[in-house]
Formats: sequence, C-alpha cells, structure tokens
Amino acid sequence: MDNLHRVALAAFGIAAVFGAVANKTNFCTMGAVSDWVNMGDKGRLRAWFLGIGLATIAAQFMDLHGFINLDKSIYLSTSFGWLGSLFGGLCFGVGMTLGSGCGYRTLVRVGNGNLKSLVVAITLAITAAMTLGGLLAPFRVDYVQKTNVDLVLHHMTDQSIPSFFVALSGVKNARLVQEIFAAIFGLGLVVYAFKDRDFRRSFDNMLAGVAIGVCVALAWYVTGVYGKDPFNPVPLASFTFIAPMAHLLDFVMTYTGSSITFGIAAMLGVAFGSFVYGVLSGRFRIETFSTRSDMIRHLVGGSLMGFGGVLGLGCTIGQGVTGMSTLALGSLITLVSIITGSALTQKIQYYLLDEQGWRHAVYRAFVDMRLMPGRKSA
Repeated sequence: MDNLHRVALAAFGIAAVFGAVANKTNFCTMGAVSDWVNMGDKGRLRAWFLGIGLATIAAQFMDLHGFINLDKSIYLSTSFGWLGSLFGGLCFGVGMTLGSGCGYRTLVRVGNGNLKSLVVAITLAITAAMTLGGLLAPFRVDYVQKTNVDLVLHHMTDQSIPSFFVALSGVKNARLVQEIFAAIFGLGLVVYAFKDRDFRRSFDNMLAGVAIGVCVALAWYVTGVYGKDPFNPVPLASFTFIAPMAHLLDFVMTYTGSSITFGIAAMLGVAFGSFVYGVLSGRFRIETFSTRSDMIRHLVGGSLMGFGGVLGLGCTIGQGVTGMSTLALGSLITLVSIITGSALTQKIQYYLLDEQGWRHAVYRAFVDMRLMPGRKSA
C-alpha cells in the first residue's frame, strides 16, 4: 500500500469515529447556534468551542515542536482573503440554516438515512465545483480574490493572529508570541466550556467536544507526520468538508483518471461511521421531504453552502475548528461570519412566523443581533 492510500485509510478510520460520535451525541454546529439564539442554551456551543480549544492546543504544540509545519496549510497563506472569509462565511451561515446543518452534519445525516441531506450534499458538491473551476469561478477570481491582501508586501510570512501582532507591535520573539496566543486562546476556550456546570453534567456535549478536538489533531498528525514521504508526500491538511465534496464528485465521475485524497476519504468515513452507529443503535431511518417548500429551502441552502464554503475556504469544521487551530485571522473572520449569518437567518425565520412581512422580520432580526439601533424584542 502506497503512502497516499495509507493516509486515506487513516483518514477514513478517524472520520468514522467522528461520524459515529456526532450521530450519538446529536452534535451540530447549526444546532449549537440555534440553541443559543432561540433558547439561550450554550451547551452545544461550548462543545464546539471545546473542540476548537483542544485542536488549537494540539496543533500548536505539534507545530512549535517541529512535528508539523502549519505554514504549509491553506489557512496561513500570505494571500489574505478577507472578503472571501467575510462574504463566504455569511453565505455559508445562511445556507447551513436553510439546509438543516453544515457540511459535516449533512454527511452525518446522509449516513443515518436522511435523503433530504443527500440532496443537499449533491447540490453543495455541484455548487462548490462550479465555484472552484466552473460557471461561478470568474466571480470568485475577478471580484473576490482581487481584494486579497498580499501580506509579503507588509513583511509578513503568514496570516496567523500572532504574526499580525508581531508585525504591529514590533516584538522580535515570534515563537514566544505564538506560544502565548496558543495558550491563551486554546486553554481559554477549554476553560470557557468546562466552567459551566450544566456542560460538565452533559456527557454527550463533553464527548462531542473532545472528539472534535482529538480527531482534528489526529488528522493534522496523519498528514503532517504519518503521511510524510520524500517521494509521494501528502499535503498537510485536516478535516474540512466543502471542497472535498466537489473533489468527490470529480472522483466518482472520472475514477480511472483520479486519485483518492485525504478529504474524500474523510467524507466517506464520516458518513460510514454515522451509518454504522445508526444501524447498531436503531436510529437509522429513511427521511424525505414533506413539502415542496421544504425541498426548495434545502436546495437553496446546499447551493449557498457550496458557494460560501469555497469563498471562505471552509465550513464550521474546516475553518471553524481546523482553520482556527492554526490561529489564522481569516479563519476567525469566517467563523464569526458563519455564526452571524446563521443567527440572523434563524431570527428572520422566527419573526416571519408573525406574518408581518420580510421587512419587519429583517429589521427585528438585526435589532436583536444589535446590528441596528432599536428596541430589542422581549
């Protein structure tokens, strides 16, 4: 077995655990935002942040001690795509709300028999492929990427938050700055998660958070250490589920001329792990669309996730956990934009229920999110 297939097999195994745990704990990043916005419950949000914190600690430790080189990841490129992160993140946040879950949650639901999510996944894959190199690619290249800032011109070697601090402050010891930021950010999120008593009482939320962080860290190790080969190296990567969906589409259509990648194997692993757990636990069941409007909403959601995920270089896991573990500023912008887009969409959906029209719903949503002046709703 060559290096590429060894790495793919390891990716499949780790992702299968990831998928099984997500099914078991009902962890969903869109659900985390929904719980927070609609009920004030931050349990799943804390689980998400716990995963980010653990992944950050592990990734930064491996980078600082020479096991991996995070500068080789796509997240720390010197081409700082602030607009893609901002606009793409907002689009993705809206899309994952309309599509009933982010990219990875879509795969978990597909594995558990949800045909609605299968439609979302196919739509997402097609739109992502169109944005990468198809009909939508000129918009991405001519309008979004042209706003990218070349950090080399500003004497920076990457777009990590520590690098921005070093450039702005003039501090010479970049390694020390990285260590401090990694410790503050990573440990801070872990403390934030565990300081809540209700969170500590929820085994599922703790399991989900630990699984996310450990799996993302293991994926970094697999590609950066296990996959290191002088003749057939594997690109440094961890879990992300948007561009790989487009690559999977290309893989199944041109199998004889394509090779499996870490991302493709990880996607298949998530769905497989969810399927196995669903069957063994009795949760597996076939679900379909109930109404025409439900189908249209999911199609729009899948399209926005594919488009926004490519512009923003990832999803709630790809940028929200994997990217954040590199301490990339672009990942932080994308994560905040995704959460904002999802929260706003959920608020708008809520206010549409009172049948006072779109203008009222949008206005009330922006007021509630403190993005416009006005009296906040009770």
